[in-house]
Amino acid sequence: MKKLLLVFVLIFSQWSFAQTAKEIIDKNIELSGGLTSWKLLNSVLLQGKVILGIKDEYPIKIYQQRPNLTKTVLKINGKDTAIEGYDGNKGYAMNYATNKLQVYPEYVSESFDNDFIDWENKGFEAKYLGKEKVGEIYCHKVELTKNVNKNVYYFDTKSFMLLKEVKKDESLLYSDYKKVGNLVMPFRIESSSSKKDGDYVILLNKVEINKVFPANIFKF
Repeated sequence: MKKLLLVFVLIFSQWSFAQTAKEIIDKNIELSGGLTSWKLLNSVLLQGKVILGIKDEYPIKIYQQRPNLTKTVLKINGKDTAIEGYDGNKGYAMNYATNKLQVYPEYVSESFDNDFIDWENKGFEAKYLGKEKVGEIYCHKVELTKNVNKNVYYFDTKSFMLLKEVKKDESLLYSDYKKVGNLVMPFRIESSSSKKDGDYVILLNKVEINKVFPANIFKF
């Protein structure tokens, strides 16, 4: 009887965690604008500045469009310079040794949406890992897994906004949330990476959604 009770408790505990993970993700989506509004989002233009290292600071524009088109432009010495992106066929990134854009055949563009938007239909499994502090804020810790890919998300226990995301080679901190149309988005993004010179901080001052970009905007 005790063994049966233990098995039941373990099964119920796992089910409870799964439900909790789903509820946390659903709450984040609801409070940040709702699933319908996120699915109606087709393009984003992020503008502000990026800080590299301690002193290097540049104006930045990031163009993103469904399903996975992206282009990052820095203003260097008064000139707009594309440094990375994906045009739908090929990926590009700046080769700083030659100071020229280089094609990367193996470039993998990230999905336009976060993984946890419509995560179940994308084939992810969600697991609740308990609570953990990000700075001084308690967060719900949720892990999404698909095949060998595994990301961990930290949602504020009060606001349910995403404060931290941990990927394989990068950790991202999100803060300074503001409303853009029907959506709530972070205006500060801080990245730390295992790659050399991969750390940066993006401070946004303007976010535009569902802009119609020129047909050639993602060309390099």
